[in-house]
Amino acid sequence: MSHRFDPTVLREYDIRGVVGDMLGAADAHAVGRSFATCIRHAGGHRVVVGRDGRLSSPMLEAALVEGLAAGGVDVVRIGLCPSPMLYYAEAMLGVDGGIVVTGSHNPVDHNGFKLVMGHRPFWGDDITDLAGIAAAGDWADGAGTVTDIDVLGDYVARLMAGWDIAGGGGLRIGWDCGNGAAGPAVERLTALLPGEHHLLHVEPDGRFPHHHPDPGDEANLADLRALVAAKRLDLGLAFDGDGDRIGAIDGQGRILWGDRILAILAEPLLRELPGATIIADVKASQTVFDRIAALGGEPCIARTGHSPIKAKMVETGAPLAGELSGHIFFAQDWYGFDDALYAAVRLIRAVCLSGRSLAELRDAMPACVSTPDLRIPVPEDRKLAVVAEVAARLDAAGVTADTTDGVRVTAADGWWLVRSSNTEAAVTIRAEATDAEGLARILATIDTHLAACGVVRAPGISIF
Repeated sequence: MSHRFDPTVLREYDIRGVVGDMLGAADAHAVGRSFATCIRHAGGHRVVVGRDGRLSSPMLEAALVEGLAAGGVDVVRIGLCPSPMLYYAEAMLGVDGGIVVTGSHNPVDHNGFKLVMGHRPFWGDDITDLAGIAAAGDWADGAGTVTDIDVLGDYVARLMAGWDIAGGGGLRIGWDCGNGAAGPAVERLTALLPGEHHLLHVEPDGRFPHHHPDPGDEANLADLRALVAAKRLDLGLAFDGDGDRIGAIDGQGRILWGDRILAILAEPLLRELPGATIIADVKASQTVFDRIAALGGEPCIARTGHSPIKAKMVETGAPLAGELSGHIFFAQDWYGFDDALYAAVRLIRAVCLSGRSLAELRDAMPACVSTPDLRIPVPEDRKLAVVAEVAARLDAAGVTADTTDGVRVTAADGWWLVRSSNTEAAVTIRAEATDAEGLARILATIDTHLAACGVVRAPGISIF
């Protein structure tokens, strides 16, 4: 017996697709059998499993657990959870790996699997190898046990260990869980944190009746902005569907994207760990790298994606990393994975330690204008070639570019990036400048390079 996955579900960092079209129970079972085989080949025998609140997650989880047990590993189920709680359980329960069934911030009809093995992300070649095991039907056999355990209380207690300000923290905060999997943990967490807390959309609901759980889209922050304005709160926090990405707004309703959150978190960390390396992804603002350096830290640029950033943290020993998208990673007093709830605790702590409001911290940041992450559709078999062609044009013109992930070019009044999307048939661009006129010039430069490769960007963008 063997199984072939739809190749489109095999992503670099996880396994994801449209349920009922390219992903179903048979795929979940095959993921379980194949991952169990990987675990047993590595000498392991125990895997923890969790799931988010999507309507298809119980079905996929049941088939996954059946496959794992049939592969001879013992399964520990922790039930509905944000992805970071699964990562926490994998770190603490003496297991050999973990899988969370989650569609993250993807559309309602999507779902998938994020995998961890040996306290490290299971990605890239690991996923390719897993698919190969399934295609060959080269599965281990056995009869693993299945047990259930509740770790929510322990996880929330561990989150609170990040709060070490005696008698501090009288902030008034709004929290929008977007009906995602973070809701129950946020309810418990805010009951323990000092301050005044106002919660929105905490009940997990895979229909996402209020708004889509993606704080990277400004439209999804409308409810939080309204709450902060109506209650005159100090700040607002939002989470994606599986609780590994954070969004934030200040008391004036202004968004702080993930890179700016990282810049705020860097200050107290570098007081505690002078000279530490702090990682930001290739999409991050130059002002963040400059801020880390000004604080005495060692800024490091890394590929976008939670798995390569975790690998880079291990390589460099960095205690903190972050992405524009809102993934924030902690190794100082934490486990090296991205956890939006822990990021929330640490952000509140950083604001309190600063003695200023989040709005004041934002006002102190250098002024700049930038594009969001712009995706330009390009055929799957062309997207890497387009980036290579842009790189060749730059090289021929004698322009120096950072090639950590695509090409990132520093201009006289800003910078720009062209890279291949890891998740869709597209190239992505991002640009930043000191003013709108400079941004227009940089975008014109990008358009010239892309046009030479047969790619045209749709006119009209928002800036932030």
